Amino acid sequence: MTTRTAGSGPLGPAPARVLALCLVSTAATGAGLLLPAALGRTLDLLLAHAPATRWVLYCAALILLIALLDASETVLGGTVDARTTAWLRRRLTGHVLAVGPRATARFGPGDLVARLVGNAAQAGTAPTARAALLAALAGPVGAVVALGLISPWLAAVFLAGAPVLALLLRAFARDTRECVTRYQEVQGRIAQALAEAVDGHRTIHAAGTADRETARILRPLPELSEAGHRMWRVQGRASGQSVAVAPLLQLGVVAVAGILLARHRVTVGDVLAASRYAVLSTGVGALVGQLAGLARARAAAGRLDEVLAEPAVAHGERRLPPGPGRLELRGVTALRGGRAVLDGVDLVVPGGTTLAVVGRSGAGKSLLAAVAGRLTEPDAGEVLLDGVPLRELTHDDLRRSTGYAFGRPALLGGTVAEEIGLALASPSPARVREAARTAHADDFVRRLPDGYDTLVDDAPRSGGESQRLGLARAFAHGGRLLILDDALSSLDTVTEARITEALVSGRADGTRLLVAHRAATAARADTVAWLDGGRVRAVGPHEELWGLAEYRAVFADGPDTGTHGEGPS
Repeated sequence: MTTRTAGSGPLGPAPARVLALCLVSTAATGAGLLLPAALGRTLDLLLAHAPATRWVLYCAALILLIALLDASETVLGGTVDARTTAWLRRRLTGHVLAVGPRATARFGPGDLVARLVGNAAQAGTAPTARAALLAALAGPVGAVVALGLISPWLAAVFLAGAPVLALLLRAFARDTRECVTRYQEVQGRIAQALAEAVDGHRTIHAAGTADRETARILRPLPELSEAGHRMWRVQGRASGQSVAVAPLLQLGVVAVAGILLARHRVTVGDVLAASRYAVLSTGVGALVGQLAGLARARAAAGRLDEVLAEPAVAHGERRLPPGPGRLELRGVTALRGGRAVLDGVDLVVPGGTTLAVVGRSGAGKSLLAAVAGRLTEPDAGEVLLDGVPLRELTHDDLRRSTGYAFGRPALLGGTVAEEIGLALASPSPARVREAARTAHADDFVRRLPDGYDTLVDDAPRSGGESQRLGLARAFAHGGRLLILDDALSSLDTVTEARITEALVSGRADGTRLLVAHRAATAARADTVAWLDGGRVRAVGPHEELWGLAEYRAVFADGPDTGTHGEGPS
């Protein structure tokens, strides 16, 4: 993992366990290095008909120790992987939520899930891979040192061919990183396409385009297959090349050991030990496997770093003074795709009043609603609540003071009562029920199998009933500023009229900002802000604006076609 992802350093979030893993794996390597020497000494004693019982016991003890250390290494490695993966997922999830909608806009929900699930699991193996790589390196280095202790000529033979092995490993690490990164990128694209299809499954089913969507989702599969095959080709080529070079080095070491034996400069036991050290010193297979694992982990960590590089929303230290909830936008400009969706918007909403925001599709209504409660940042200008810029407020003050309801509210899987009281630290049943009554949701909630204790996943409901639960959640939240972004669109006209009346009659406290598509909703607001092309075309009562033909045309294609009688005729 890179420094940003690791956060707590190259040892990850569980440094004590990683250090223990390093010690265990290094100890296992050390025991493995001692074993050939002990076997060689035992063989020499047996050939000399000298007492060898003690050395046989040493060999047995080393074999048992290696088995125990290997088992401990497996357990420690598994726990380190699990802890690191869980830590990464918690950190990534918290960061995505702190970044807000910008993270989804940048990466897409499917790709984010792929990074959170698959890439986090791969990146979580990095500390273990580093520890294993250290042990894998210690084996060849220790074996070369042992060869030198037996005879400097044996070490010299191996070192003569070592640069070739080093070049092979370097090329393998580089090529593996590239193809693994490509593989993970294609996986993310497939996940994103699948998420889009799942979200739009009703549209796909209604249009009868399931086969076409399946083909679209799976279109990158040949590219994924090519990246995967390339990974295996790279690893296979590295293994094949090492298999070609390593045996030559081993044969060279054994041949020189044989010559030294013939000259009585080493013993038979030394030749046995040297043959084993020659195998250990050319342990490229283990290094290839460890380097491949580390390359996969580093590539996955790079994809996590891309998400973590997105700056989280920064909050200030100021608290809101007492006030009625006056909302002010000063020169607010917001860009999307290089286009100014909001262009120098100046707008004032007096505290305690209801403002309806109207305009044609694409005029910037929803973006203005998002900017007004700091769900997204403007590219220029600032937004103030009771004279305090939103960016200077503490997180808690900002979220306590601002409530939202959306056209498609997210119900997160708790009970109905928990969903309505989601923004409250300890919601009282009375407050939850009062909010539901204000949103005209109480009647249908009481008809659910367990009433307010029914799980939302088990609560059959229409789109309008889901909207009413979202409205109830906003009413329970309270606050100085209540923003309804198309939150009345799925309601029948009678229910909408009743809820709008509750908003403007003071049953909902504070200032209200409504994104409105119906003339009836605009007519009940205190003031209307008419957006046109990202600018405020006019601000005033609906009755006054209704006299403008272009204003009336805003509602011509909406659900209120022909209901101009709700404004002046």
